[in-house]
Amino acid sequence: MQPTSFIWMNGEFVPWPEAKVHVMTYALHYGGGVFEGMRVYKTAHGPAVFRLREHIERLFYSAQVLHLKIPYSVEQLCDATCELLRRNNLEHGYIRPLAFYGYGVMGLNPSAGPTDMMLACWPWGPYISVEQADIKVSKYIRIHPRSTVADAKICGHYANSILAVLELQGTKYHEALFLDADGLVAEGPGENFFIVRDNQLITPPLGTILPGITRATVLEIARTMGISTSEHPITLDDALSADEAFFTGTAAEVTPIATINDQRIGAPGVGALTKRLKIAYDDIVHGRDERHLHFLTFVQPR
Repeated sequence: MQPTSFIWMNGEFVPWPEAKVHVMTYALHYGGGVFEGMRVYKTAHGPAVFRLREHIERLFYSAQVLHLKIPYSVEQLCDATCELLRRNNLEHGYIRPLAFYGYGVMGLNPSAGPTDMMLACWPWGPYISVEQADIKVSKYIRIHPRSTVADAKICGHYANSILAVLELQGTKYHEALFLDADGLVAEGPGENFFIVRDNQLITPPLGTILPGITRATVLEIARTMGISTSEHPITLDDALSADEAFFTGTAAEVTPIATINDQRIGAPGVGALTKRLKIAYDDIVHGRDERHLHFLTFVQPR
């Protein structure tokens, strides 16, 4: 099934079935690429991309880590994203920017190889489509920060996430939870992690996790609501004894967590503070909160 009509590829809008790469493309063999995930939301003012510029800027940071030279500016990629949405008439869905070492060089040093770049979009609903998720601590740990640059969104990193997700196949669990090399809670395969204790919002500090844009947004929302926030290490016991817990991410948005390793977190049902933050986030991304319209890039008609 072809979800949308066009993909932007190396500066051109290409019909979806014609957006192809060679089987000897470097990134296919070694994971030498970087990507982002963004959402476009239908609002009363037209389609809007949530924190478009911040995502594109993070793409450039990740590319810099791999010495991958993106031959476009941040502004050009923001404009290309909006034009792609217009051409596909997409009002609500997901956007995937990807920059990668292409066909032309083989071996572990890609520096002489070409850079390819693409933007794709498609309709997409909830990533975790339950009111509250049941999650399990993975037998795999989050990639050790001294083995890579942990805050870059590098394609090859996600073999770690794939293994954690495959571990859950055929089980009742909706998502996994990574611990880090020190046994502290890190994040999910594609989400940041929060707990609530005594009306304080707590999330693991940066260092072993991806600095999620949704994570930063939720922290900002909480502070504007007068909710106390803290970024400090969380043990598994801390998580299991929390009053509430939830995931955040572009795909996951704000996803409440019901259980970890079959142990209920707090009282049954979505916690009060989680519910407030989820409603506030939904209002922002759908353009219903006039105070936070600066988070949105509206896709104006041609």
